[in-house]
Amino acid sequence: MAQEDQNQQATKKRKRKPVYIYGNYKAYYNYRIDQSVGEDPRLAVLKKEWFEGKNCLDIGCNQGLMTISIAKKFSCERIVGVDIDGTLVETAQWNLRRVAKKEQSEFVKTSEKECGSDEKVSESSVRNLFKGVSFRKENIVENEHACSGHLSVTKWIHLNWGDDGLITLFVKIWNLLRPGGTLVLEPQPWSSYKKNRLVSEVASMNFKKISLMPSCFHEILLDKVGFRAWENISTNVKGSIAGFNRPIFAFYK
Repeated sequence: MAQEDQNQQATKKRKRKPVYIYGNYKAYYNYRIDQSVGEDPRLAVLKKEWFEGKNCLDIGCNQGLMTISIAKKFSCERIVGVDIDGTLVETAQWNLRRVAKKEQSEFVKTSEKECGSDEKVSESSVRNLFKGVSFRKENIVENEHACSGHLSVTKWIHLNWGDDGLITLFVKIWNLLRPGGTLVLEPQPWSSYKKNRLVSEVASMNFKKISLMPSCFHEILLDKVGFRAWENISTNVKGSIAGFNRPIFAFYK
C-alpha cells in the first residue's frame, strides 16, 4: 500500500501544471496567435517611424519572436528584449540565431543567382540582425540601471509589485524615452487580473489592494507621468486568438 501511495503521489506531481507567476508562459505565441496567420497581427498597427533608426526596448519579450520581427520589419538601430525568466531569454537568443541562419541561407541562394543590389541588401540584413538585436534577463521594476518599445506585461507587474510597482515602471519608461519617443502599451483587462490572482500568495495579496484599474492607465500616463498624447491603434488587429484581442495604445512623450 505504501508503494502504491508513493506512485499515486508521483503521478500527481507529474500531472501538476506549471504556474507562471510572472506570465512567463513557455508557448505564449502559440496561445495568442492564430497559426494560420503569417506574422504577429500586432505588427500591422505599428508605425515604422516609431522604430526606424531608434533604440528600442521590448519589456517582457518572452521568446523574442516579436522583438526580432520588429527589428526586421522596422529597421531599429538597436532593440533589446528583456524578460525576468532566464530560460525564455535563452530561447530568445536561440530564436535570433535561427532567424539569422535562415536569412544567411537565403542570402547565399541570392548570391548564387547573382542578383546584384538585392545581394547587398540581404547581406546587410543578416549582419544588422545580430548587431541590432540582443536579449537579457532583467527585472525591469527592481533594476535601477535598466536600458525604449512594446509592453504587454503590466498585469504581471501589477500583481507582483502592486500599484507602486506599476507607477515605478511607468516613470522609468518615461525617463528612458527621448523627447518624441513612443510607448506601445497592451494592457490586460481587469477580468484577466481576476483569472490570475491566485497564481501566488503575493499576487493574491496585491490583487486585493490594487486601486489603479487598467481602464485608467491612460489618465495615469498623461496626468501623473507626463506623456503628452495617446491613441488607440488596435482597431485593425486581426488574427489574435480569442482572449488576446486586447486594445493596443500608443503614448507619445
